[in-house]
This record gives sequence, C-alpha cells and structure tokens, in this order.
Amino acid sequence: MLDAAEFRRMPRIGIYEKALPPVETWKERLETARAAGYDFVELSVDESDSRMARLGWSPGERKSFRDTVRESGIDIPSLCLSCHRKYPLGSADPAIRKKARSIMESAIRFAVDTGIRTIQLAAYDVYYEPSTAETKKYFLQGLEEAVSIASGAQIMLAAEIMDHPLVNSITRWKTYAEQIRSPWFQVYPDVGNLSAWWNDVPRELELGLDRITSIHLKDTLAVGPGFPGKFKEVPFGEGCVDFVEIFRTLSALRYQGSFLIEMWTEKSPDPIMEIEHAREWILGKMAEAGICVDPRPLRPEVIP
Repeated sequence: MLDAAEFRRMPRIGIYEKALPPVETWKERLETARAAGYDFVELSVDESDSRMARLGWSPGERKSFRDTVRESGIDIPSLCLSCHRKYPLGSADPAIRKKARSIMESAIRFAVDTGIRTIQLAAYDVYYEPSTAETKKYFLQGLEEAVSIASGAQIMLAAEIMDHPLVNSITRWKTYAEQIRSPWFQVYPDVGNLSAWWNDVPRELELGLDRITSIHLKDTLAVGPGFPGKFKEVPFGEGCVDFVEIFRTLSALRYQGSFLIEMWTEKSPDPIMEIEHAREWILGKMAEAGICVDPRPLRPEVIP
C-alpha cells in the first residue's frame, strides 16, 4: 500500500470538456469524468454560440453550476478561452478588439463567480486575419490590460503554447512575460505543440518550470517541408511526442503540477472508451518514466 507521502506525489490528471460525451447536464458530465478516473475537467468557452453564451449566465445559473461542481467530488479549476480566435485581442478592427476586451472581462467575472482559478489564453495576435506588426502591438496591449483586470480579481491568466508561430515555445512566451511582469500571467505548455515545432522540449520545460500552471498532454505530427503539422486528433502513440522523455524530465525537475489530457472526442462513437484508454496510456508512460501513478491496475492491452 502507498503511504500518504507517496499519494501526494501522484499527479492530478484532468480531461478537456470536449473529450466528454455531449450529455445534457454538468452533473452527468462530471460524473462521467470521475467514473473514467479523472481528477478534474477543463471547461471550454470556444467560438460556438452555445459555449460563448456561458459567459452570460445569470447569477442563479452560476450558483447552480458552482454547487454542482462542489457536490460532484471533481473540480473545474480552469477555463479554456479559445473564442479569442474569432475575436482576437490583436485584431486590426477596433470593433473586434473591443469585443475581445469585453469577452476577457466577462471571462474573469465568470471565473470569480464560479470558482475557476485559471483562464487559459490562446496566444494568437490574430487567427483569421493577417498578422502584422500592428496586430502584434495590439495583442500585447490587450494582454497587458487583461492581466491588469485579472490581477485585481486574483484570477490567473495562462498563455498556452500554441499551434501558431507567434508563441510556439516557452522561450517566445517569456518575451511577453518580461514585458508584462506579473505573477498573474503564467504559461500553460502543450507538449504536443512544443514537440511539433521542433523545440528542445526538456529545455523549454526547465526554462518555464516556475511559471507553469498546468500541462496539456496530446500527440501531434511535426511541422515539416510542405507540411503544416497536425496539432489535433492525433492518437496517442502515433505522433512525434516523446512522452517518456517528457515525464522523466518533469520528474527530475520535481514538477508538482497537474496534467490535462486534451482530446476532441465528444462526437466519436464511444468517447468514454477513448478517454479511459487515453488515461491508461498516459499512466503507462508515466510509470515507465518512474512517476508514481494511480495504484489501480492498468489494462496492459492499451499500453504498447
């Protein structure tokens, strides 16, 4: 039996909301994640009208959500605010920049009201329009304003390392951190994105160790000549990510934070099977790297 100290060293592993079956209620969604062995769920506010509408929930809806989370035995510590792809902070259009700022303010208030502690930012200046020196300037200004608001609310903003060249490494994120200089602006590495851009992933993780809020786990296909890379929906084990090396590095660095398995299986034929398989595959790689994992038996057939 593992003693209390060993249990504390076991990593918390969460699942992205978009990996879960599209059930009707948050109670069902959280029960599904917990039954599959996960410790937490990351909520999505993407470009869709239905998910963006969450930022407009009434006080009663926010209280109901908060109560459901508290009673579920599983928490929602973070929010993925990817709707800034549609309404980017760096847009050349002042009306879109105004909308982006409004979204940011609403997301921070939503986090305060629902108990979410970290908002994950998409580190794009723009996504659907050309990137220019001007859009990069506006993006930095938008980040500075967002961090100012978040710091007053004691909500963490964490920039994801992206599938986009602007912030595709922790090294590049640090250029923004050095200008903003706030404990409320941190980094949320995605090991798939770091790997796909041919970064020295162990070095990058060491560089950002003291600023990492959590780590996204997914597989990717690397960018290459005539190939833009594949950053989503690459099955674990079929991409370029060396998970064992990454977990060994994090263990040596004494990383104590959480991990979030990022998948988009909500519309697959059997999303529950897929998230169970993903968790066991990841735990197998962690065990191979010498990390203490959940003592429940792993099914050997899912660990190549």
